[in-house]
Amino acid sequence: MERSPGVLAPQWRLTSIGIAVSISLFAFEGLAVATAMPSAVRELRGLAFFGWSYSAFLVMNLVGLGAAGQWCDRVGPRRPLLTGIAVFTIGLLVAGTAVNMAIFVLGRSAQGIGVGLASTAVFKLVATAYPPELRPRALAIISAAYVVPALVGPILSGTITAHVGWRWVFLGLVPLALACGGALLRALRMSAAPESTPAGGFRKPLFALLAGGGVVVLQAGGNAVVAGRTPLTVLLLGAGLLALVAGLRELLPQGSTRLRRGVPAVIVVRGLLAGAFYAVESVVPLSLVTLHGFGTAAAGLPLLAGSIGWWAGAQAQGRITKMTRPSLLRWGLIALACCFVGMAALCLEGAPGWPVYLLWIVGGLGMGVSVPTTGVLVLEQSAEDETGANSSALQISDVTAAGLGTSVAGVLVGAAEAGHLGFGAGMGVLGLAAAAVCAAAAAGASRTARAGDSTAAVG
Repeated sequence: MERSPGVLAPQWRLTSIGIAVSISLFAFEGLAVATAMPSAVRELRGLAFFGWSYSAFLVMNLVGLGAAGQWCDRVGPRRPLLTGIAVFTIGLLVAGTAVNMAIFVLGRSAQGIGVGLASTAVFKLVATAYPPELRPRALAIISAAYVVPALVGPILSGTITAHVGWRWVFLGLVPLALACGGALLRALRMSAAPESTPAGGFRKPLFALLAGGGVVVLQAGGNAVVAGRTPLTVLLLGAGLLALVAGLRELLPQGSTRLRRGVPAVIVVRGLLAGAFYAVESVVPLSLVTLHGFGTAAAGLPLLAGSIGWWAGAQAQGRITKMTRPSLLRWGLIALACCFVGMAALCLEGAPGWPVYLLWIVGGLGMGVSVPTTGVLVLEQSAEDETGANSSALQISDVTAAGLGTSVAGVLVGAAEAGHLGFGAGMGVLGLAAAAVCAAAAAGASRTARAGDSTAAVG
């Protein structure tokens, strides 16, 4: 049988490079902000608004994702992708030239909208630019594009901040953002507009705003729990939960709460694995420093190991052809569950810290297999006029769950700091809870196949 050309064949090379550069750009910006923020806050005298730079990005990212899905299905990926890159670039310029914290937060909001629009449009582009047999490898590019920023992002942004200034962490990305749009123009010109356009208006961005606000309010409620402000806790948790549920009911496909077979189940599983992974990842360096006495550099190395594992898993899933996609997803989730059980064990008194390097490679492998696989399943099971909306819902599930997971981890850290529980006990509970979530998702992985597709091999 003749071997099909790869994603770097001449007809797809520029598209693949453009996708890789755009995703790497967004990933680098996310990592760079954490490094540049202390200097930015000091110069702008905005310590009281420190958290808003992250919350604003999260909420407006969800708004961008909510707007992009239907927009892509109406007109194709060209206008949403170019608009997203343009808005992201404007956000970089606004943040990089900010004279106070309010303007900086405004820039972060624009970056969030831009990333939401562009990332959904990239998924739509994968669906329209590549044949079905190349989509797993095209989605592997997206996962692999996060590795280089993880390797060099913190070091590079730290060097820029120290020697040139924090503003250039943002302004220096502007030429790359423009080059990214240029690299994708050829593929976008060849991407035809849909023959039919789905009905419906632009209600989803409003519900995305509602869901994002719900995540922020729930986080505030968790912080109120730690502080012991009981009346405020009940009010915040109730309001946040109502807002989140109301928003997600509109943003996710019908049947998601029942784990309906097909796309709804895929989207729920993606949210479960993202929430579990990012909750644990957010406390890995802190746990190594606090429980095992690691230095700052050594405590950050597991995240590098996880990025390498993620890359390896993404490459592997694009080449495995003798296993069904739901089975592949199940094995990825099992790897994640094993990783989290191991992480919980390392929180026991007297346990060594060094196994975290091996465990986090396993966790990275699990994510590298699972994340692209959920993308492939969504694209395979979506009609042409649904790929944008379903890809948007997939990423909304991912971003929302990641925000909730990191909020839970933050509340546990705060509770330990306040003396309500031991740090090791709190992190052990977090690891076991994450493992249970992934085990439950693995049990439901068979429902990610459409009826009659459960025996279809990966292709």
